Amino acid sequence: MDQKSPKFLDNDTSSIEALSNEIRACTICEPLPLGAKPIFQFNKRSRILIAGQAPGRITHEKGIPFDDPSGNRLREWLGVDREAFYNPDIFAIIPMGFCFPGTGKSGDLPPRPECAAQWRNRALNSLPDIGLTLVIGQYAMDWHMPDRPKETLTKTVQNWREYWPDILPLPHPSPRNNIWLKRNPWFGEDVLPSLQERVQTLIG
Repeated sequence: MDQKSPKFLDNDTSSIEALSNEIRACTICEPLPLGAKPIFQFNKRSRILIAGQAPGRITHEKGIPFDDPSGNRLREWLGVDREAFYNPDIFAIIPMGFCFPGTGKSGDLPPRPECAAQWRNRALNSLPDIGLTLVIGQYAMDWHMPDRPKETLTKTVQNWREYWPDILPLPHPSPRNNIWLKRNPWFGEDVLPSLQERVQTLIG
């Protein structure tokens, strides 16, 4: 199920554009509270894949992935500016669900599983040059790292070197995780410098 699966999609530009148009026209999530509005970014030259959960309400309203406080923090973690971040030649942004799933009692609801089943393999298999996959949150970890020990997210991130340099598990950059970041200073001291160095190597 990961990005290294055998490729079954022709990787020329027209095929990528056709797939993107198919995804944008998808109506699977039309019953959601705010309807279907797939939000993503990728092309055949993308070098770094950001695999997150699903767009939040702000992202849904703006139609731009990570154009919010979470995105500001993620760009700080990566050591890149907005121009680089929104360049699909560098970053592919493919969440587990392309549409805002709605809000529950304790935050956004989980991504709808129908989305990944319909689109995820096709999207990932259209990216031949991914050198690093950033796996953000539990749902993305379950997809991209299915063979990891069934541990907590914190333990998975602590063991990041086991998956490096191809995959890096990350906590969500949301301000909701401020307490987690304060409790785990090793993340900023050990993980982020390696991440930023790897990103600069891949984007030249």
